[in-house]
Amino acid sequence: MPLVHKAVVIGRELLLDTCVYIDVLQGKTPVEVDCLLENRIVNHSCVALAEMTHLMGALDPADKRTASVLKTLGRTIDDIPEHRLNAPSSRMFGEAGMLAGMVTRFSGQPHSIALLNDALLFLQAAATGCDLLTGNRRDFDFLDQLIPGTGLILY
Repeated sequence: MPLVHKAVVIGRELLLDTCVYIDVLQGKTPVEVDCLLENRIVNHSCVALAEMTHLMGALDPADKRTASVLKTLGRTIDDIPEHRLNAPSSRMFGEAGMLAGMVTRFSGQPHSIALLNDALLFLQAAATGCDLLTGNRRDFDFLDQLIPGTGLILY
């Protein structure tokens, strides 16, 4: 398992899973993750962007915490440099569907759109030569077992 404490600080560019943004905002990232984020070039995926904006749309406007969360997420999204935001190809979408289906079949997990998005991020990182940084060990470990050596850093 490619764990963050074994990752070299200087290395390939990073692509971030959605959980990284959330963990950073909540102050839940290990110091090794913070070090990678400070020292490597960071790229962003439209997949993570869509997951964050989905969260924004799902929040209850009546909840007193919503305004603060929306403001924080909005600033985070606005801080993403346009030249570092990329979308997966249409081919990757098709391959991600098959890969997520295989994980579902082999692991016994229920079908989920989240797993499909994880597979899409995984393939996008591999195609762009980035290390994918994520705190989602369960799903990405399965993906890494099916297609090993693509550049995954788990925390």
